[in-house]
Amino acid sequence: MNYLAHLHLGGDAPPQLLGSLYGDFVKGPLSGQWPAGIEAAIVLHRRIDAFTDSHPLQARARARFPAARRRVAGILLDLFFDHCLARDWQRYSAQPLDRFTARVYQVLAAEQRLPGNLQRIAPRMAAQDWLGSYRDFAVLEQVIAGMSRRLSRPALLDGSLDELQRLYQPLSEDFSAFYPQLMAFVGAQHPDTPA
Repeated sequence: MNYLAHLHLGGDAPPQLLGSLYGDFVKGPLSGQWPAGIEAAIVLHRRIDAFTDSHPLQARARARFPAARRRVAGILLDLFFDHCLARDWQRYSAQPLDRFTARVYQVLAAEQRLPGNLQRIAPRMAAQDWLGSYRDFAVLEQVIAGMSRRLSRPALLDGSLDELQRLYQPLSEDFSAFYPQLMAFVGAQHPDTPA
């Protein structure tokens, strides 16, 4: 799962929103360097990733990609599933997407001590509405281009937007089958989350 899904699943309180994002920027053991609520959300983020990575529906979705693309299939699925979540947001949340993303950006802007690269990218994330823009499939082209610049083998992502377009319907069905199961898993892990 990518940023939007983690934020949606992680809880609505500021420490939960922050920790839901920190999970991608804080590595290694947690040793009390962050407040307890943030660390709990980082732990939940890691559990969501582990559940997702080992789920049979995820394996099925990854297997839809050609063998040459499998090394980056998980990355592409994370992006595509955030697209599906943004596109179908009203199915999974009573709060409008624009209001949710504005709150996330507000919480990020108010936090003085963001970890690692999050400190650098948070202002751009808000200014360019990264989270809300996922509902537009064409935006994934820009996201993939940005990711390819950070890979040691950027050619692995060449043509991947066309691949996602070709697999759009079956991957959308995979998301629709998987996400409610992920929400149920999170609900069992974190009963006070309004996912």
